[in-house]
Amino acid sequence: MNAPAHPIMPSSRKPDWIRVKAPTSPAYHETRKLIRTLGLNTVCEEAACPNIGECWQQKHATVMILGDTCTRACAFCNVKTGMPQAVDALEPERVAEACAGLGLKHIVITSVDRDDLADGGAGQFVKVIQALRARTPDTTIEILTPDFRNKMAYAVDAIVAARPDVYNHNLETVPRLYPTIRPGARYYHSLRLLERVKTLDAGIFTKSGMMMGLGEARLEVHQVMDDMRSADIDFLTLGQYLQPTPRHAKVIEFVTPEAFNAYGSMAKAKGFLQVAASPLTRSSYHAGEDFATMKATRDAAHHHATA
Repeated sequence: MNAPAHPIMPSSRKPDWIRVKAPTSPAYHETRKLIRTLGLNTVCEEAACPNIGECWQQKHATVMILGDTCTRACAFCNVKTGMPQAVDALEPERVAEACAGLGLKHIVITSVDRDDLADGGAGQFVKVIQALRARTPDTTIEILTPDFRNKMAYAVDAIVAARPDVYNHNLETVPRLYPTIRPGARYYHSLRLLERVKTLDAGIFTKSGMMMGLGEARLEVHQVMDDMRSADIDFLTLGQYLQPTPRHAKVIEFVTPEAFNAYGSMAKAKGFLQVAASPLTRSSYHAGEDFATMKATRDAAHHHATA
């Protein structure tokens, strides 16, 4: 078995490169107040994202629909586990109201796993997308969905038909680590989900991400990149895993910024249209890039490949 790719630092001591300042901007407090007023959840807060201040300052936010309780218990995730509440029929309109009130240029919609629902929660994603299109038509919409275990075909087909701008689903780690880090999921199922999105609508950007520092080897990461490109995934995020509590999976190593830069260069060489690779990168980091530019880049690449 390959050894971890980089020198290991003690996981009890965080290096300087992953320290961030507490958010203080007016935009941050404005966003926080409106989210509270409308009774919405954000993964920015639930997952204690280190970039919350920067993203909310830039008018980007990640709203977590379908409640704050997950039906799974992944070893890396800080969202609480248990029996979720009933689906809130008014939630789509509240999300659209928040988006309009904050003047968001880009919004990411994610959710907890809802294995208790017949459609895995796909119908709520569709309703939120529809509400956003009606209320804030100029806002770009990115969705970050669960894997819709045993419900993938119906769920993905319904969401793709609603036409989000970006369909994101994270592979999270290398296949070898799935049994301990992501035991409720299957690596190739997640790959097929993203591949299905492209099969149904090649105009939707697809995106995935990985956490680093869980013991993965460099060549394993490169193989995951190859698998992603084989599934025609457009965007990639790579960030440092941070242990939320003592009961979660331990940090095996802190990957250096230089190593992230090397991974990023490799990803770009493999053909990803957009790559975010740094210790503080999270799934929605810099999500609201210029989609017109991205589409032009993709179309030009496709034209060159078929010419």
